[in-house]
Amino acid sequence: MKSKVIGAVSLAVAAAGLFAAAAPAFAQQKTITVWWGKGFYRSEDDALIETIKKFEAKTGIKVELSQYAIQDMIPKTVAALDAGTVPDVAYSDSYDVQAQGKWAYEGKLEDLSDVMEPIKGRFVQNTLDASILYNDVAKKKAYYGFPLKQQSMHVQIWNDMLEKAGFKQADIPNDWTGYWTFWCDKVQPAIRKATGQRIYAVGQPMGVESTDAFQSFYTFMDAYHVKLVDDDGKLTVDDPKVRENLIKAMKDYTDTYIKGCTPPSSTTWKDPDNNVAFHNKTIVMTHNFTISIAAKWYEDSQNQALTPEQREAGKKAYEQDIITSSFPKAPDGSTIKYRSDVKTGLVFTAAKNKAEAKQFISFLLQEENVRPYIEGALGRWFPVTKESQESPFWQADKHRKAVYTQFKGGTAPFDFTKNWKFTILNNENVWAKAMNRVVSEKVPVDKAVDELIARIKQVAG
Repeated sequence: MKSKVIGAVSLAVAAAGLFAAAAPAFAQQKTITVWWGKGFYRSEDDALIETIKKFEAKTGIKVELSQYAIQDMIPKTVAALDAGTVPDVAYSDSYDVQAQGKWAYEGKLEDLSDVMEPIKGRFVQNTLDASILYNDVAKKKAYYGFPLKQQSMHVQIWNDMLEKAGFKQADIPNDWTGYWTFWCDKVQPAIRKATGQRIYAVGQPMGVESTDAFQSFYTFMDAYHVKLVDDDGKLTVDDPKVRENLIKAMKDYTDTYIKGCTPPSSTTWKDPDNNVAFHNKTIVMTHNFTISIAAKWYEDSQNQALTPEQREAGKKAYEQDIITSSFPKAPDGSTIKYRSDVKTGLVFTAAKNKAEAKQFISFLLQEENVRPYIEGALGRWFPVTKESQESPFWQADKHRKAVYTQFKGGTAPFDFTKNWKFTILNNENVWAKAMNRVVSEKVPVDKAVDELIARIKQVAG
């Protein structure tokens, strides 16, 4: 998630066909409604608005843009579906994880193959795969969404706090057991002694309302090569080896809490809370499904509304004090293959202006439009097109280079792309519920995992 010439020609052909098909709509000065999740940074939203202005000028089609907080997007969309008043184009960071597969299965999404097929050569294969879903009404797989951006797991570390504890980056072990022992048994007591403060070594997301919790836990499962579904989406949880390794992953994840290495409040954290704990320096490291933690300090360094001192503090944190790294080797010594979460936009079958909606998507996905939008997120999102992945932006500093290197190492899709019912499990956050059974209710790990497996079978079997 390079051929500029071929990509441009393919897009031009596709766009020409779509624009021609919608010529009567243009003549009538059509208006399309677009619902979009609000960006993390102003530069992200500004890039989207600039693309909309260019689209309006080129086509004469007016775009009514409404932006909402991510947590509001699905409730609003569900209400619109129930009322038959859906937008023409919709995008949310939460659609793919929580709803898109279900909507595709139920026949609620428009097939976007006529948009994607002519330009698919510009896109990285994993991002295309994540957009191809099964429609049980049409009894077929197709592009029931368009890939826009992707994210994966990273580790963020305060290097200055590590040094204050008496260690340097080279001291961090790369073997699985040694890595977690280092943070809990060495860094935490040392940083507390050095500062006299109750600082925790690790920020381990465990809240039921946190997508970070299930994304992080998936990385622990991947360390133990746990595959809950096969390529056809069929469950594998009856395999004794899957259960055995799931227990190991759950034990390792919850042991951090049981050993007192993550704040007690991490069982109730929501998505921003590990970021906040890191920014406040009450934890030394955390794992997060973007580099938004580091990017926050970069944004501070560029924010003219802040004082020169605040901008300088942002610059120092981003360039010197924060490390972006990967997880250690898996317990068997192999390199973990990280999950990529490909974010996709949608057109609903109930949309009133589908031809014009497809024009807008084609325009947005042109390289000169989609790249400023992705790069406006300051490294929080990785591109889905081959050309944008090779942009100088991703070689500009150590954090972005780390993201680039990790994605280039290859990624794996989440289970919900193979079995849409996992979106229900993600909504319930059965993963965090199992963690809390262990750490809060003192249920044995194997019992909590058996309960987890039973729920997976009940929902997704």
